[in-house]
Amino acid sequence: MTTFDATVRARLKALNLTLPVPPQPAGAYTSAIRANGILYLSGQFPIADGKPRYEGRVGAELSEEEGHAAARLAALNVLAQIDRALGGFEALVTIARVEGHVSSAPGWFNHPVVLDGASELFKAVLDERAGHTRSAMSHHQLPWNLPVELVVTAAVQA
Repeated sequence: MTTFDATVRARLKALNLTLPVPPQPAGAYTSAIRANGILYLSGQFPIADGKPRYEGRVGAELSEEEGHAAARLAALNVLAQIDRALGGFEALVTIARVEGHVSSAPGWFNHPVVLDGASELFKAVLDERAGHTRSAMSHHQLPWNLPVELVVTAAVQA
């Protein structure tokens, strides 16, 4: 019988993706806390190899397509944090909530399409364990001029 962890890794490979080294906290906090069947993840950004991959506001310096790709990269970092916090994906019950923060230009309102980059990756990799609620919030700017931040809460085996 194939484990869920092996299935996740096979799906990532089929998408030509590998889990990155999870980004370290940028301040005096921790990346993940597991308590009473809940995994709380600190905000994840579109960072690769320790450096921002996308910078600017969607609808100004970045296109909607670039924002979508930035959300997808932030979601890959979420998966890396889950992997590190749980020692794999077996204990993941489901992604429960995604708070999506998008730095955007005034008058640009298509935040849900940008955040679909994250939701679509979660679905492609986690399938039935990817179901989540989501909120989309607009900001004038985010830390380090990054376009997307994802704050994720997951249900896990206690």
